[in-house]
Amino acid sequence: MRALTSLGLVLAAAVVALPAAATGALAAESSPARIAANETTFQDSTGEDPNAPDITTLVVSNNDAGMLSFRVNVPNRPSLGQDMLIELWVDSDNNATTGSPELAGVDYVMQVVRSEIALYRWDGTDFTRRFGDPSAVTLTFSYQGGITVRISANELGQTRAFKFFAVVVSGCTVDPTTGALDCANSVADVAPGGGAGLYQYEVRVARPTLVVRRVTTAPAVPRAGKTFTLRMVTARSDTGAVLQGGRVTCVGRAGGTRLRTTVARVTGGAVTCTWRIPANAKGKRFRGTATVVFEGLRASRSITRRIA
Repeated sequence: MRALTSLGLVLAAAVVALPAAATGALAAESSPARIAANETTFQDSTGEDPNAPDITTLVVSNNDAGMLSFRVNVPNRPSLGQDMLIELWVDSDNNATTGSPELAGVDYVMQVVRSEIALYRWDGTDFTRRFGDPSAVTLTFSYQGGITVRISANELGQTRAFKFFAVVVSGCTVDPTTGALDCANSVADVAPGGGAGLYQYEVRVARPTLVVRRVTTAPAVPRAGKTFTLRMVTARSDTGAVLQGGRVTCVGRAGGTRLRTTVARVTGGAVTCTWRIPANAKGKRFRGTATVVFEGLRASRSITRRIA
């Protein structure tokens, strides 16, 4: 599937000039006005055309799961009209020599038209949707005084640093017979404007950890001559996904005697350690530790119980 509009239709017919970076080497990067944890605010020039949408600021942020949020503020367009078309162009690998040569290496475009959003990828000739492209299942948008687009960095080539620019167009019409979009007499704003170069953003993701959600035992206390099981539910801090695998180590002692582990694995979404308690261990103190290592991340929990 090809993008609904070509570069010429959106950018030339919209009667706007591309950033200088679109015609060759990148110009100096725009400096962000404010930087917070995982959030950058970019300024755009204002008041270029009183009849056109006027982008004032753009706010890009991400969370530790790698979900990106693009907020494009357009105060003079408080609601999304059916005559509007919005595009976010992303150089996802931060490399001007790949992607579209006309746009200094842009690899993806997110396009909103007629209240629907789609993701297109540069295929060497055009921006299209083809078999094997990212699914874009995380791509969503909302609009109130500007557009907010959300998408996983994984669906933008697993990007960790990228350049981008935004285009907001109004005045497009739709042919009632063919449904084709006509933006020949539209007006638009491009951010950054005035040849400032593409904005640049770095995805900052804290290293995830393994979080112990719940620890249970069966039975409640270890009993002499019986088996005793410790179960530990563990999840990733970034995604909340419960572990379904990993390398498990179980250490159990009854008094000063180390116990043989009969089960040491992740089963049913829980790290599971099972020991057999010696028949002569009644009254001794049981100490057990379960440890799991998954993709270099580690979680451990220890318990102490009196053997009944």
